[in-house]
Amino acid sequence: MSGANERAQQKVADQNLLIARFRRESVRQIRTRVPSKSREAVTTALSDADIDYLVAEEASGRDAVIVEIPVPGGGVDPILDLLYDAGLDEDAYTVISEVETTGATTQAVADLEERYVAGPKGESGVSYPEIRERAGDLEPGRATYIVFAALAAIVAVAGLLLDSAIIIVGAMVIAPFAGSSLSASVGAVIDDREMVLDSVVSQVLGLVVAYVGAVAMSLVLRETFFVPAALAISRVDQVAAFLTPSLLAVVVALAAGAAGALALATDLPVSLAGVAVAAAIVPSAATAGIGTVWGEPLVVAGALVLLVMNVVFINVSAFAALVALGYRDSVTRSVRENFTVSARTGAYALLVVGFVVSVVVVGAVTASYIGFEGSVNREVQTTIDEPAYDGVELVGVSTGFDTGDVLGDETSVTVTLSRTAESEYPELARTLQERISAATDRPVTVQLRYLDFESASEPTG
Repeated sequence: MSGANERAQQKVADQNLLIARFRRESVRQIRTRVPSKSREAVTTALSDADIDYLVAEEASGRDAVIVEIPVPGGGVDPILDLLYDAGLDEDAYTVISEVETTGATTQAVADLEERYVAGPKGESGVSYPEIRERAGDLEPGRATYIVFAALAAIVAVAGLLLDSAIIIVGAMVIAPFAGSSLSASVGAVIDDREMVLDSVVSQVLGLVVAYVGAVAMSLVLRETFFVPAALAISRVDQVAAFLTPSLLAVVVALAAGAAGALALATDLPVSLAGVAVAAAIVPSAATAGIGTVWGEPLVVAGALVLLVMNVVFINVSAFAALVALGYRDSVTRSVRENFTVSARTGAYALLVVGFVVSVVVVGAVTASYIGFEGSVNREVQTTIDEPAYDGVELVGVSTGFDTGDVLGDETSVTVTLSRTAESEYPELARTLQERISAATDRPVTVQLRYLDFESASEPTG
């Protein structure tokens, strides 16, 4: 009896362990109608693959049975392929639903979890239909999307001009750009061209609405004197953070796109990644709107380049992440196999060419500015490290957007230093200006901002 009790207790423990595991990673249930003529081949294929299933008679009187198969998320596509190879028609009535613990006490399902892991631990992610559905669910209806894009920009303008990071975060939370930004990548990897086109239209529309909303909000604040018209907007810390592209901004955009794709391809919540996507888009659009109203072309140019750069790299990063997760073996092979000459194909070709041109142009402009910024930082650091300036410490370097000769303005460089109150360096600004101009081959203006402090210590002796 003791041996039987131990086995019973062990079985209960194993079942509880499986239930706990499947509560952490949800289970999918495939329910499909199998014609009687294909029943033996389908059930034999499932049995040979050690996949548990349940067969029920078709209640409608059709010459068919209903086969139910509990699987982990990552096993949906491989098992559907198995059914199709066994003779099931790809147009057969099939429902894939999400359940919490169905099949959790079946050891075979636990084995499937090891074989078809939903996420980056294995080669398979969630199924193509599910990732399409998850991406589609992220984007609200068109009217709602437009309203939320405008509201996000309005809130972001208020946060930027109030110099409040909390309000800017609030704008990111309500921004609707996660769905539109990630849908293009999802559509590209699952060959849903309509999804790609709809995503591109949504992205362009959302960015235009956000920019117009930011301009309208900025104009109201300026004309009603809630914000002084003489405000030096480039001196506001939160605005200054979104004036120019930078290497760190590139990292943020790449990470946001990859995080969004990873969340879509797994059972992780996409909402958190959506905030990261919005962080790369909303403040830049709002900054461009503010610069337009305040008549600052360099602010507008820098913010728009940053905005376009972020959008491009989010799309590229999300696509690359999905491909890395196994959603497409060969992009070129897919294009070659599905290529047909038609007006629609021409439209898609123009879309692809436009995107590639955007990537090249934005990449070149961003690389040029990052190189310029790096040279400025290097010259400032080299100068401040000289013994003559031992009394100052470098706090920060802010570089205006370098447009070359397009706008005909000198690029501004603001250097923030801390010093003791009695320290004076009347020639430092001129020295920095000459060295930076020589190193970058660009006309620059240098402004120094000092943070003065006093110190006292016990007298010695």
